[in-house]
Amino acid sequence: MAKNLVIVESPAKVKTIKKFLGKNYEVMASNGHVRDLPKSQLGVDVDNDFEPKYITIRGKGDILASLRKEAKKADRVYLATDPDREGEAISWHLITALKLQDKEVLRISFNEITKNAVKESLKHPGKINTDLVDAQQARRVLDRLVGYQISPLLWAKVKRGLSAGRVQSAALGIVCKREEEINAFIPKEYWTVDAILDAEGEKKPLIARFYGDRDKKIEIENEDDAKKIEEEAKKNTFAVEETKKSTRKKKPPLPFTTSTLQQDAARKLNFTPQKTMRVAQQLYEGVAVKGWGNGGLITYLRTDSVRISDEAKTVAAEYISQAFGEEFVNDKEISKKGSGKIQDAHEAIRPTDINLLPEKAKDSLSRDQYRLYQLIWKRFTASQMAHSQTQTISIKISSGKYIYTVSASKVVFQGYLKVYSDDDGKKDNANVILNSIGKDTSLLLSDVEKTQHFTKAPDHYTEGSLVRTMEELGIGRPSTYAPTITTLLSRRYLLKEEKNLYVTEIGDAVNGIMQESFPEIMDENFTAGMEEELDEVEQGKRAWKDVVRVFYPPFEAELKVAEEELEKIEIRDEETDVECENCGRKMVIKYGPHGKFLACPGFPDCKNTKPYQEKAGVSCPSCGKEILIKKTKKGRRYYGCEGYPDCEFMSWQKPSAEKCPVCGSYMLEKGKKLACSDASCGYVREIS
Repeated sequence: MAKNLVIVESPAKVKTIKKFLGKNYEVMASNGHVRDLPKSQLGVDVDNDFEPKYITIRGKGDILASLRKEAKKADRVYLATDPDREGEAISWHLITALKLQDKEVLRISFNEITKNAVKESLKHPGKINTDLVDAQQARRVLDRLVGYQISPLLWAKVKRGLSAGRVQSAALGIVCKREEEINAFIPKEYWTVDAILDAEGEKKPLIARFYGDRDKKIEIENEDDAKKIEEEAKKNTFAVEETKKSTRKKKPPLPFTTSTLQQDAARKLNFTPQKTMRVAQQLYEGVAVKGWGNGGLITYLRTDSVRISDEAKTVAAEYISQAFGEEFVNDKEISKKGSGKIQDAHEAIRPTDINLLPEKAKDSLSRDQYRLYQLIWKRFTASQMAHSQTQTISIKISSGKYIYTVSASKVVFQGYLKVYSDDDGKKDNANVILNSIGKDTSLLLSDVEKTQHFTKAPDHYTEGSLVRTMEELGIGRPSTYAPTITTLLSRRYLLKEEKNLYVTEIGDAVNGIMQESFPEIMDENFTAGMEEELDEVEQGKRAWKDVVRVFYPPFEAELKVAEEELEKIEIRDEETDVECENCGRKMVIKYGPHGKFLACPGFPDCKNTKPYQEKAGVSCPSCGKEILIKKTKKGRRYYGCEGYPDCEFMSWQKPSAEKCPVCGSYMLEKGKKLACSDASCGYVREIS
């Protein structure tokens, strides 16, 4: 019998796949990539048509020696790396690294690590898809050209080992833009007026909200307007003018893609994208489940397709019918509107066996594995279930010239909601009173409640919402979301407090340099367009070097301009008037991982350092002392009094020396405007 060698990426898969195959198959792992561009140099020959210079990755010698030894003994070598660009490239590199050119080498791939899927792939082997390899090469070369040529400029400008990347710089720009919007946001006052009504024959009151007049909706902008509406309500009677009942159907959610899995896991499980991918990888590679066997619990985790195989649909329909009833089975095809950015190479993320209920697997899984598997199982099962049906009741109530409204909804058929809620378990606001109210119902005003509100600034990005925005804009692909955010956090360009992402001082500096010197790379549309070009390479519509040839000349021109400008800037440490208490020298401002700090210029003889207390140039509104630009423990910037802890004044926006001419409160700088710190005052003016 022929001896066969199967090479996979991860050692975790070896044990699982070996159990599926007989004695004639040896299964080994490459432990990821075996060849790459060198770390010590650019590794791309720009003068030789961007030819990449691949070398064996340090530390892979022993692994490659073992693989070569087994490959020599084998009659046939199967390359079973992951079913995506990266996996295809690893297989392509293995042929060279293991000198397999004269061997019978076959490429197999499977979307799930189950016995049937693995054996089926062996029945239908193919060849390496060079289009996928080329798409990966193009991405790798582009990222290397950007990263290795911009990073030295950042080092010179900001004085530390910083880095820039094609996708990470665009992602940083997105967060910086949101921070600017939040800092420039000025709250706008508005009011709501509710009529508390006693309905005839009912014990509970009815709360009707002011809408407007019969012609249009009216926004209540201030307290005076709210009082006028309150006075009108107390003078006039209330009567039911119209009732409407309707039933609304809601589609089940689509099964998970990489992006939506990361978003939902962040929202419901408080997982970071990196953690989500790590745990999902474990579920994909295989877990031994008592009473079920050994195998992958979910399909491949890097995908932006929502497609489901016919076999999986059939099995799901059988399970749903038996578990919940025939009426819960979805009889309509669920699809996602095409955005032009979807790669349909794989299925959506789903359980490999819907009959393996989360509770059955719980004892064999870690807590994190169980929670993520349960989330994936519920989402997939829900995607194959019937629409939910909600009955809504809307009532229009008249009072003089004004209209008030009240509405409620109640789920009358759960459908997919039987297993999965996409609103974090919010309860129905169904009010049984509404069912009995008609035009003849007598209404009596009990009270009027008027409430002041202020519009809120845009939310800070969370890791989940940043992933969603990157996907919507077409920046990056499923495999890049988590590592991009991880890089921004590890470089301390961003910091995370609770769930929110904030830009650090260094992140702001890097973004400023990138926006000024490399606007094209920072342009969201340009970055998304580059992803579409890489997709064209994957589809065989374009040569990968063509993409690089078009990109590089304008980038090289920007690079030269930036280098010339940087050469004109004399980079020297900024001296302060703070004396070093150890040697008496004037201390200088340095940049560290957390931003600026004071250091003695006598280093290494004198190693004295201390925090840098940067002055904001304004006095404290509370006590008159200096306002300092400070940072939280994690590095988020704020403005605080130098007199702390005696004076506890602090503000996220920079206070102004100018007082509000209306109420006398201190003003805040918000973008290009000055706004009163007292939101109820609302005074705003342009900064001259």
